[in-house]
Amino acid sequence: MNLVQQVKSYDWQRLKKSLKYSLYIITHPFDGFWDLTHEKRGSMAAANILLLLLALCRVLELQYTSFLFMTVHWQYINMLIEVLAIVLPILLWCVANWSLTTLLDGKGKLKEIYMGTVYAFTPKILIGYSLILLSNVITLEEGVLYMYLQYFATIWSVFLVISAMMMIHDYSFSKAILSSLATIVGVGVIVFIFTLFFSLISDGVAYFVSLYKEIIFRLS
Repeated sequence: MNLVQQVKSYDWQRLKKSLKYSLYIITHPFDGFWDLTHEKRGSMAAANILLLLLALCRVLELQYTSFLFMTVHWQYINMLIEVLAIVLPILLWCVANWSLTTLLDGKGKLKEIYMGTVYAFTPKILIGYSLILLSNVITLEEGVLYMYLQYFATIWSVFLVISAMMMIHDYSFSKAILSSLATIVGVGVIVFIFTLFFSLISDGVAYFVSLYKEIIFRLS
């Protein structure tokens, strides 16, 4: 085996271990998130794959969940928007959290925040795919199980996100909760600023277009 093959084999093995490590994190969050960043047990490649699986879960959920539990009006559905609705909030969360925690003595880097956040959504991925299958084999009367599993996956993932922030930034649990709430506010501020910015750009472009048309009209 030459050097290139050895490198490829090593990378593949490390990627598999990094992905498998997400299963350890969801049952041992405090030790798991500490080792994820400090012991380099996670990887950006694995985090990207998990994010892709999370977005893909949303697409498959829309397509294959039984109509008993989800009504989809396809004329109003844009798959790109659905995917961005999963990916962008996570990315905005990471940027806002990194920006705020640098002012609050947080020790986490942007890369570590991203990995920790995405790994924390492992329960949503595992239970999400399971619910797609489950929805097609249970009746409407048994739908309470479907609903409870959805809530459970969300609560579990939220707890893991807070645990990740706690370990990554070396915060207490209460400070991790407060920083997470502040991060949500920060995400709202970022969205507002971008919305205002693009609104001003749009108004500026519209003004110059109307000015150009007016000049052309008067010269013609």
